[in-house]
Amino acid sequence: MPIQVLLADDHQIIRDGMKIFLEREGYKVNAEAENGREAVNLAFRLRPSVAILDITMPILNGLDAAREIVRDVPGTKTILLTMHNESSYVLEGLRLGVNGFVTKTHAAEDLVQAIRHALQGKTYLSPELSQGVLNAFQTKNEIVEDPLTPRERQVLQLVAEGKTTRESAKLLNISTRTAETHRARLMEKLNIHETAGLVRYAIRRGMIRP
Repeated sequence: MPIQVLLADDHQIIRDGMKIFLEREGYKVNAEAENGREAVNLAFRLRPSVAILDITMPILNGLDAAREIVRDVPGTKTILLTMHNESSYVLEGLRLGVNGFVTKTHAAEDLVQAIRHALQGKTYLSPELSQGVLNAFQTKNEIVEDPLTPRERQVLQLVAEGKTTRESAKLLNISTRTAETHRARLMEKLNIHETAGLVRYAIRRGMIRP
């Protein structure tokens, strides 16, 4: 029986291309998602062997989607696709228990290896990503920790995407008052007090696209 794969990317054309490639390699893409929240829900319902997640997706980014899948669907291996080569993204993902990081520029070459490593209980990084992590340790560069909680980061992403507090609360299944509290706390932590500044921060963090 083919390995079941969940594919999450907000661009249909990218999903189509990866699906053709993966099924040619003998895998079965049994679910597709266009945002991180949908990916988490599908992973919880279908329990695929592997979830391949774009790191920059609407509503819930790939890193936070992976966090929820690792926590709630431990039998599903997670692989993140990224355009970023910053070691902070990789280290945060590894701390969460992500099984692989693959750059989109080398996805065709690296994705099958990443899946094989993940199913064997190993971790795979695209070569340029592993070099960045190694350089960070060798040069003793400090990795900037994200000061926000997962929930604050989710609220930040939704605000940066233009959602109102009420809309954010509904998407997160929390009260409007709770969403307002999260927003106030994250603005205080980041010392950013206007929406435009939050948008710029979210772009720099790779949470949303410019």
